[in-house]
Amino acid sequence: MMDMNTKNSALSVTVLGSGTCVPSLSRSSCALRIQSSGANLLLDLGPGTMHRLLEAGTSIHDVDVVCFSHFHPDHSAELVPFLFANKYPDISRRTRMLSLVGGKGFSSFFRGLQEIYGHWITLGSDRMVLREMKTWEADRIRIGPFMIRTCPVQHNEESIAYRIEDEHRNTVVYSGDTDVSEDLVELAREVDLLVCESAMPDDWKVPGHLTPSRAGEIARRAGVGKLVLTHFYPECDTVDIESECRKTWDGPLILAEDLLSIEIGEE
Repeated sequence: MMDMNTKNSALSVTVLGSGTCVPSLSRSSCALRIQSSGANLLLDLGPGTMHRLLEAGTSIHDVDVVCFSHFHPDHSAELVPFLFANKYPDISRRTRMLSLVGGKGFSSFFRGLQEIYGHWITLGSDRMVLREMKTWEADRIRIGPFMIRTCPVQHNEESIAYRIEDEHRNTVVYSGDTDVSEDLVELAREVDLLVCESAMPDDWKVPGHLTPSRAGEIARRAGVGKLVLTHFYPECDTVDIESECRKTWDGPLILAEDLLSIEIGEE
């Protein structure tokens, strides 16, 4: 259910998973919850998301939109149990339409899951709709109070970042997994909050992922209001992530933790 502490004109962002595929007692796999005007949007659905949703006070039946940055299991693997759970004890408990949004190949990805699980993950066209963002740079869709824009990022072929804007013009950009990306800089231009992956420390840079200083450079160039670093592999626990980010970013900075909440906008 909607968090009663959320202001009517505010957009609330809760980190449901700040970790990776590596098992952790403190960090679930990737997921964010965005709340605005009584609606709930999830960005990614990694393992552990439903547990964190309950801890954050939200029922699975109150989720209106799930947006996937890409199809790696640490970002998408809880989709099957999420849909299965929405069928128990009967489908009438879900009174809201559920929109599932993804990048190139999302429809094929979902059909593959249906070939395995069949009716166990099928809610019916009156309960669920799939949206595939095909023309990334130009596509804009509105679902409830949320205007959703995307851009391609450097990770997988289907990888996209999301810009979410609510009815009160509060804005959030979620990078998903990416390497350095000019498109991400443009998508995040003057956004209120950039939630950006920072998978490895600067000295552990791997292809397809950012480091703290590279994420900070993207935030600086885009002129964002606040930067949240997330998606930490265990190697990040061995270094001062904040100091590394401060090489390139001197604005407001938050290191993500599971169940951390940030509010944007005022009443």
